[in-house]
Amino acid sequence: MPLYDVIIIGSGPAGLTAAIYSTRANLKTLVIAGAVAGGQLMITTDVENYPGFPKGIQGPELMELWREQAERFKAEFVDDNVSKVDFTKRPLKVWTSDGMHEGRSVIIATGANAKYLGLPNEERLKGRGVSACAVCVSLEDMQNRDGRPSPA
Repeated sequence: MPLYDVIIIGSGPAGLTAAIYSTRANLKTLVIAGAVAGGQLMITTDVENYPGFPKGIQGPELMELWREQAERFKAEFVDDNVSKVDFTKRPLKVWTSDGMHEGRSVIIATGANAKYLGLPNEERLKGRGVSACAVCVSLEDMQNRDGRPSPA
């Protein structure tokens, strides 16, 4: 397997931004995207606070566009999880189910996972008032009983 200048673990917003910047700097870049690529934006519906999309964009669509941009600059992707790393000597080593990958540097951009409470109706009510996102609140959730947006 080739020696990469940069190996990025994670394919959410931080990982794909790192991939775009590193590939544009002519660094040979590998993104280990994970078995479920795209981070938490893959389970997000309307993203209305990201620049350049005045009407909003669906989370999965935004992540697809981000990945396409990184691929355009020749970032390579492995859609698998990391199973092991060795950062004790150079080159740095990262393993996935398809083998070992070596890099001069590694960026860990693994993001976060939503943690739910396990309540009986939690799954049924996701997106209908139940959210694990600190800033994801629908207009309906913010409205008072009289229909006006709440002041907060």
